[in-house]
Amino acid sequence: MQTKKLLLTLFEYKAWANQELFHLMGTVSADTHARELHDAIRILNHIHVVDQIFAANMQSQAHGFTALNTPDTPALDSLHQRVAKTDQWFLDYLDQQPDTSFGDEIHFTFVDGKPGSMSRGEMLLHVATHGNYHRGAVGRILFQIGVQPPRDTLTVHLHQATKPAT
Repeated sequence: MQTKKLLLTLFEYKAWANQELFHLMGTVSADTHARELHDAIRILNHIHVVDQIFAANMQSQAHGFTALNTPDTPALDSLHQRVAKTDQWFLDYLDQQPDTSFGDEIHFTFVDGKPGSMSRGEMLLHVATHGNYHRGAVGRILFQIGVQPPRDTLTVHLHQATKPAT
């Protein structure tokens, strides 16, 4: 299978998993679980900031971030909208890339000011796996407050994507 096809599958999965998690997060009582909800939103915001940093790096643009999270915690709905827009950006970006571009080396500066260099494919893999790791932490917070987290696995996504509509 082509690199591009695999990466598209990963980013379709990422967008689906984000949607599932944000929808569930919207059902959590802010009155009853304010601290846990705040912590979960901070984690989701961190994922979004890192996504934005790498999107800028892949375009050789300045990202403007000086840390891996923002000082303020956004509202869940606002963050959800921004994450959905960024997820679509990655899908569109991938769709436009020739399969040969994923080995291209891209030089950038990390938030701490140190120089970095990764291939386009490595950057995309980092974005996909980084988000997955942190969504798991949010799932753990949900579980601890008695909310069953979404079944955030690639196999569930692929099964849902391929089963006939009812």
